[in-house]
Amino acid sequence: MQSCPSPYNLAQDVLAAGRATPDKIALAVLGPARADRWSFARLERAVLGLAGALLAEGFAPGDRMLLRLGNTPEFPVAFLGAIAAGLVPIPTAEGLTPPELDRLMPLIAPRAILAAPGITLPEAPPCPVLTGLSALMDQTPAPYAMGDPDRLAYVVFTSGSSGSPKPVAHAHRALHARRMMWDGWYGLTPSDRVLHAGAFNWTFTLGTGLLDPWSIGATALIPAPGTSPETLPLLLKRHDATIFASVPGIFRKLLAADAPLSLPKLRHALAAGEKLPETLRARWQSATGTPIHEALGMSECSTFISGSPARPAPADTLGYAQPGRRIAILTPEGAMVPTGETGILAIHRDDPGLMLGYIGPSGTDLPLTGDWFLTGDLVSQDPCGALRYHGRRDDLMTTGGFRISPLEVEAAFQGAPGLTDCAASPVTIKAETEIIALAHSGTATEDALRALAQARLAPYKQPRLYIALPALPRSPNGKLDRRALRQLLKDWT
Repeated sequence: MQSCPSPYNLAQDVLAAGRATPDKIALAVLGPARADRWSFARLERAVLGLAGALLAEGFAPGDRMLLRLGNTPEFPVAFLGAIAAGLVPIPTAEGLTPPELDRLMPLIAPRAILAAPGITLPEAPPCPVLTGLSALMDQTPAPYAMGDPDRLAYVVFTSGSSGSPKPVAHAHRALHARRMMWDGWYGLTPSDRVLHAGAFNWTFTLGTGLLDPWSIGATALIPAPGTSPETLPLLLKRHDATIFASVPGIFRKLLAADAPLSLPKLRHALAAGEKLPETLRARWQSATGTPIHEALGMSECSTFISGSPARPAPADTLGYAQPGRRIAILTPEGAMVPTGETGILAIHRDDPGLMLGYIGPSGTDLPLTGDWFLTGDLVSQDPCGALRYHGRRDDLMTTGGFRISPLEVEAAFQGAPGLTDCAASPVTIKAETEIIALAHSGTATEDALRALAQARLAPYKQPRLYIALPALPRSPNGKLDRRALRQLLKDWT
């Protein structure tokens, strides 16, 4: 892949291809009636209008903007508009509670919050809250703020093994690096119509469903808020979708009836967010006649291992490092692991898609073992170069495409009346489906624990199963034995 040009602006690169076809539909929000359509010209005008409005408000390049926006086009326009102006947007999940937001504020120190009605805010916002974004999009457009492609562009949050969300800093060049996915995963062309089943304000949707199609001049299709998964086959067919992207859980719902799906324009599907079971891949192929190409990624580098139309993944593997990526499989000490043996997947610091680092009290820190960033994913490599996935080195749980630390879930229940001990763990309730369970001891009732979860945790982090135990398994020195807990809960459904 060619190096990122300089000077550079991520938003300018996203929208540059669309200028050749200004009247082409860049975005269609698919509702029960007619779709809300945005041409490339309308989209760029809104982005630059919002950029101009934010600069007119007195914000300066480098200022951080917390995004508290719903599942509407305002979200990608706000994200790109802030970046166009040289500001730094920080997307956050819509379902976060005020206490969760309060814990994030000291980490990111936003200068403003861009908010939509009805979306939760911090208990005491530490900065101005701007609403009415639609009106701001009509303001005098600003020029793109060009600069060093290595400068900070945006921040996203991930959950680490410490249990606390980590702010991940990405450079403008991260968008240019995503071109490695065009052939390495998507098989993307300007004529594609990509339907992503996720909400606007999820980073998987933002990248795969919006930014990448727009960067090549393709059309993005997003279901309107409240669209049920059962209607997705009709939307895919009615709107001539050629690529469908989602998490494995949505594929399960579409295949619930075990009936053929007529999708004549669909070329293939894309899956990410959690491991795709081979049985699910086979069922989709049987029902639609099209393959699913899976990808492994993380907030720190987006997707970088995948199968693709040009190079499908062999059975039971994740696929290959995308062309241009430099990866290794290492021991915890940083030594190379022989082919066929399991080790920690690592990304070289020179990968242009790798984060700048985690934002912390002392600035931006990139944890490396020598020149390598250890992802925490355990993999082995076949002689052909394909990677096999063996889970996480840590104990992160995955549900609905989100990676969640059990420590973060458990922290929400600390101090609950009558609760002696608790631990969060994934539990398989049926083939291909895992949920979060909370094992607990003491006299606290399930109703009380559920109420606490609803007040303190976003919906996707809340346990769905509560299991009372006399005691949780612990080692002689008092450390929770998570492996033993998982085994104990294995048949608890």
